[in-house]
Amino acid sequence: MSPPVAALSPTRTVRNDRTLALREFHPFEAFGARFLYMVPSAGIFRLDSTGAAILDALAAGPCEPDALVESLSGEYEIDRILETIHELTEIRAIGDPSAPKEQVPNDLPPADFPLNTMVLNVTNKCNLACTYCYEYGEDKIVDTRYGKQPKFMSEETAEESVDFLLAESKGQQVARLTFFGGETLLNFPVLQKTVAYARRRAQEQGKRVEFSFTTNATLLRPDIIQWLADNQIGVTISIDGPKAVQDGLRVFSNGRGSYDVVLPKIKELLQVHRSRPIGARVTLTQKHLNVLEIFRHLTQEVGFWEVGLAPVTTQDHRDYAITPEGKDEMLRQFEQLAWEWLECALRDEHHGFSNARDTIEEIHKGVSKAYGCGAGLGLMGVATDGNVSLCHRFAGSPEHTLGHVSSGVDRVKQQSFLVDHHIAAKTDCHTCWARPICSGGCYHEAHVRYGDSSHANLHYCTWVRSWTHTCLEIYGALAEKNPKFLERFDA
Repeated sequence: MSPPVAALSPTRTVRNDRTLALREFHPFEAFGARFLYMVPSAGIFRLDSTGAAILDALAAGPCEPDALVESLSGEYEIDRILETIHELTEIRAIGDPSAPKEQVPNDLPPADFPLNTMVLNVTNKCNLACTYCYEYGEDKIVDTRYGKQPKFMSEETAEESVDFLLAESKGQQVARLTFFGGETLLNFPVLQKTVAYARRRAQEQGKRVEFSFTTNATLLRPDIIQWLADNQIGVTISIDGPKAVQDGLRVFSNGRGSYDVVLPKIKELLQVHRSRPIGARVTLTQKHLNVLEIFRHLTQEVGFWEVGLAPVTTQDHRDYAITPEGKDEMLRQFEQLAWEWLECALRDEHHGFSNARDTIEEIHKGVSKAYGCGAGLGLMGVATDGNVSLCHRFAGSPEHTLGHVSSGVDRVKQQSFLVDHHIAAKTDCHTCWARPICSGGCYHEAHVRYGDSSHANLHYCTWVRSWTHTCLEIYGALAEKNPKFLERFDA
């Protein structure tokens, strides 16, 4: 957390030839303490009583410094008022009302920005037929059934992809490789060979590769589970909740539900694979919005270490698209889980709601995003033919391809993408206090919803602001009552 504004010398004075007014910040409270979330810097400052009084006074309108000091001098020492005015001016919480609004910087990342994570789509086939699937469902952007791409990535392309990752990771000592699909385990032999190859090549270069993969769990077998455990592969299971929820939309091609197939396999995975925590990834739809039931089933009854939930990416007219009322209900339950997460954090206990943990970590680290995520920059996806895309969700889309693993990144296309998708280009976001955290949102969501990956996700603006405010309150509560807990986010 950013420390309270530092005490300055009592001799500090404030220019009295200009009017003072409030500038851009978002206020929040926790345990009676008042905080400011600064925009766009994402710094957090705790107000003392003098600072709070100054902001309260200026909330009524601009004021001359001398008049402001005079109005507060009966309750606070003049030197302290002057110090605090200076401090609030320094952090740009207050300032000249005629000064131009602080513009969103349009500075682009350096050309040698390293690739941190590569998502390898080792197959574009799947043995499930989930109704809402962004890759095979009604809103797909790539023809994976009849398209020209190979259905499975070859061993040679996978090895080229590893070499690409190690080269593009530049000076980073750790590179991250995530296996994805389709259903990833349909190409399990390539997973095995790629892990061995990547370990050998990384060791030759004095680096290390961390591995993870996502699966629907239908093809897990004892030998696969043991291999995952032995190789310390991080695992995320795509599962939507209890039997009625899972079998509603996550089905086989004949319509049969998948819950009874995957549950025993997941239980065995959780029992055997203890080298890394196992997480669940849930897609929420209008048909099943009981977030609390889903979360409790997956953590308490199944045994997942953590659960992350995300609303379905689709167009409004789909019958599973979440309605405005559904979004409100989803937010209410998210917030309830977030406050439960706080109660556990205050006791130094684990909770497992990764949505809260991830946002709190970004707040703690002072993240102020120029881009909605790292796609096309620190994160890239690779299609089965080796084409490099913005991320795994765009794998195979010519419009969103940035190069090939054999020839590298097309820097001209990447530069064009970075310019078009920068927060500076999203004028709708420039007046939003939550833009440091959101920066317009997911590119794939924008493409599906608006037909343009650079478009801000305006349909979730209110939701994002409400969620971010809740997480700020939780952060402030931790800063007040258990600040040591926040140190775990410093790594």
